[in-house]
Amino acid sequence: MNKLLEDKKAAVIFLAPAFLLFTLILFVPIIQVIYYSFCNYTGLTKPDFVGLKNYIYMFTSDETMKTALKNSIFFMVFSGITQQVIGLFLAVILTNLKWGRNLFKNIYYLPCVLSSAALGLLWAFLLNPKIGLNQLLGMIGVQGPNWLFATKGLIPLPMWVIGFVALWQYVGQTMMLYMAQISGISRDIYEASYIDGASKSRAFIHITLPLIRPMLVTTLSLNCIGSLKFFDLIYNMTQGGPNHTTEVLASHLYTQGFKFFKYGYASSISIVLLILCMVMTVVISKCIKVETYEA
Repeated sequence: MNKLLEDKKAAVIFLAPAFLLFTLILFVPIIQVIYYSFCNYTGLTKPDFVGLKNYIYMFTSDETMKTALKNSIFFMVFSGITQQVIGLFLAVILTNLKWGRNLFKNIYYLPCVLSSAALGLLWAFLLNPKIGLNQLLGMIGVQGPNWLFATKGLIPLPMWVIGFVALWQYVGQTMMLYMAQISGISRDIYEASYIDGASKSRAFIHITLPLIRPMLVTTLSLNCIGSLKFFDLIYNMTQGGPNHTTEVLASHLYTQGFKFFKYGYASSISIVLLILCMVMTVVISKCIKVETYEA
């Protein structure tokens, strides 16, 4: 009994620093942000409690917020679908590749470790209407579109472009996670299915897909949450323009908080963003049932 109590004391001693850091760095700021979201706060004066005024203004009068919410949802859906499909496809191909597997893994994963700020500036240069890709198209008599400056359509062209750039950068991460999950499936299961007459496509549908569901929940959650709080590529490629057509929740939050010093209103946007991330996590975990299989 004494030994058990001593072990508990040791556990408390070792856990206390981590719990203290978690409380001070994460929990306390979240409580402060929730409070500030109900205040008119500029950072220079004391917070002035205004109740739900920030939230009412956000959903009734702030047209940029509506655009940012629409773009964030589009970006989440687009990234969730494309990264899952292409990431899983690449993972299946590379897992069964006998030669050059490590080379292609490094090629597809390399953009993930590069700076998003640097990549945003690079793609902004390449897609500039007067230089880069459009200049090459002009040499063959083709007039390129305004990749980052078009404003027409429910989802303007710049959002599609940024979505494909994000897909290029982060699909390697999804691919690596799926490769790790697929590699953990026993080859004996596949061999048994082939002996029973199953084709590779049927083995993929009835063996691979059910056994990678845990990773599907993980990757889809990471994709959705990452897409909702996406900021760096958009800020460096368009800065939310032109005329706020490429604003997302994170960029709108940044503009309100760090350019206009409306910290109370920016806090309310961050709470909406937090709620969306939590809702998506719950929806994904509830909609995708993960079963335990025993070999």
